[in-house]
Amino acid sequence: MRAVSTITFFPLSQVANIFFQLVSYSTMVLQAIRYERGRLEILDQLRLPHTEEYDHIYSSGDAWHAIKEMRTRGAPAIAIVAALGLAVELENMKLSTVAEEVKVFAIEKLNYLVTSRPTAVNLADAAKKLTKVLEDAAAKEGATGFDVKEAYVQAAEKMLVDDVNDNKAIGDHGAQWIIKNTEAGKTGKLSVVTHCNTG
Repeated sequence: MRAVSTITFFPLSQVANIFFQLVSYSTMVLQAIRYERGRLEILDQLRLPHTEEYDHIYSSGDAWHAIKEMRTRGAPAIAIVAALGLAVELENMKLSTVAEEVKVFAIEKLNYLVTSRPTAVNLADAAKKLTKVLEDAAAKEGATGFDVKEAYVQAAEKMLVDDVNDNKAIGDHGAQWIIKNTEAGKTGKLSVVTHCNTG
């Protein structure tokens, strides 16, 4: 089952910018992921469309369950929730000062997260990229546990930023195509139904 969102009856002048505007006005759109350093909430997609409820994710274990239970859906979102779930855990726990120990701990957690949805390509790809970040950070001369944690958290945060930017670009491209190639787009109001990461 795919999560579906509906956008209806926007004036033609706003269609081209609608996806950018919606991201800016959080009261107008559901955010699947709410993140700030050390804190993660996900929209429980099992409760849609009747209830808008956010679950707190405090650890990689919480992220694993959210993915396994399908409370978070969509290939990019699954990968981001896994990456950020571990980032939140690392940010809020007392870490070893030894770089190698933090690296091993985080890689074990990434491998565990992949088991939540073994067929999710984006999840496995994110885990592979983040493992490389951890290995590179730990291999630096004089690296500490904090350095490894910081490299991981920054890389996970960049994945979120990149994903949001990709989704905005998808929406903008689609809006431009609609305006140029459909009668409704050329003449006035229209409805757009989106799914997955374009919503």
